[in-house]
Amino acid sequence: MNGNPHLFIPGPTNVPDVVRRAMNIPMEDMRAPDFADFVIPLLSDLKKVFRQTTGRVFVYPTSGTGAWEAAITNTLNTGDRVLMSRFGQFSTLWVDMAERLGLEVDVCEAEWGKGVPLDDYAARLAADKDHKIKAVFATHNETATGVTSDIAGIRAALEATGHPALLFVDGVSSIGSIKFEMEKWGVDLAVAGSQKGFMLPAGLGLLAVSDKALDAHENARMARCYFSFADMIKLNDTGYFPYTPATQLLRGLRVSVDMLLEAGMESVWERHHRLASGVRRAVEQWQGCRLVAHGPEWHSDTVSAIYTPEGTDARHVIETAYHKYQTSLGSGLAVLAGRAFRIGHLGSLNPVMLCGALSAAEMALVDAGVAIEPGAGVAAAQEYFRATTPPVQKSAATARAA
Repeated sequence: MNGNPHLFIPGPTNVPDVVRRAMNIPMEDMRAPDFADFVIPLLSDLKKVFRQTTGRVFVYPTSGTGAWEAAITNTLNTGDRVLMSRFGQFSTLWVDMAERLGLEVDVCEAEWGKGVPLDDYAARLAADKDHKIKAVFATHNETATGVTSDIAGIRAALEATGHPALLFVDGVSSIGSIKFEMEKWGVDLAVAGSQKGFMLPAGLGLLAVSDKALDAHENARMARCYFSFADMIKLNDTGYFPYTPATQLLRGLRVSVDMLLEAGMESVWERHHRLASGVRRAVEQWQGCRLVAHGPEWHSDTVSAIYTPEGTDARHVIETAYHKYQTSLGSGLAVLAGRAFRIGHLGSLNPVMLCGALSAAEMALVDAGVAIEPGAGVAAAQEYFRATTPPVQKSAATARAA
């Protein structure tokens, strides 16, 4: 194989060389006297990525799914009623976890290609006069369908009804890439994963927690051990962890957080929007193809799920891109298997890299018999990138001062 394979799935994402080098160090003593000098500032700076000044961020050696479980078991009780919605594979998995952990789940069903149904949420919250709903869950970015939901709108529904429920957000494929405002939106628990916008290998589950959620923890009685907030707080406050941390991943996280803050989160969000917009311009040129997302209000800036034309097996497109063009595209999940493929456009990417992904996807589509003009989508993306300006990034000094 000549050259490098190309990774354009929605996670794991590309790891920048500077991050990879930061992790390529000898094993170190996670209880060394000076390890706390590294950990405490890192946990503090993570709050800036989540856009919070209060509360705290926990870093678990796990996946985003582990952070989901930590959020639930540390703040709720068995039998608590919660409001959730299903509109893709990952929102479905979150409902499944809540049910298996013993919560009473009030599920709003939505069509795949749409997101959190705000009107349904508002109606159910308004009807809950006795405030039996203890938490509202929302998948910010549904990775399976390329759909982003309105978290600020959910907070508005809670405020309009005076409802005190906690607000849980799955931000695994959004935080660090798409606009996310923990405190402005009144989010109480937000989950992220290292392998997405944080540009690291999988292995760290990041969980931002508000003061309100920390208060709820005091009355939560669900069983937990590995994910205990109390154990983490006790040791984190001294700069350590209650068990062996993933030290090399933490070293990489330090560099990735620096990269995000030095660029400025607004710049990061704008960059992802520009890249995603170029991909969407390309898809418009692929005759017979269309986005799974039902409209611009649902478009994700981190992943585009794309229907192949009727009669074209998306799995063949994915296999062709992988074997013939050394390019990994995301597969269609669950009901989208064989019907759609995905292009991940988050993390450490630039327009030229994405034009390569679009070229591979076009060639694979043509090989699969799709009647599109080779180069049409790439040209549309090129023209968009030529006509737009990359976002201005903060200077490193300005970012550190912030």
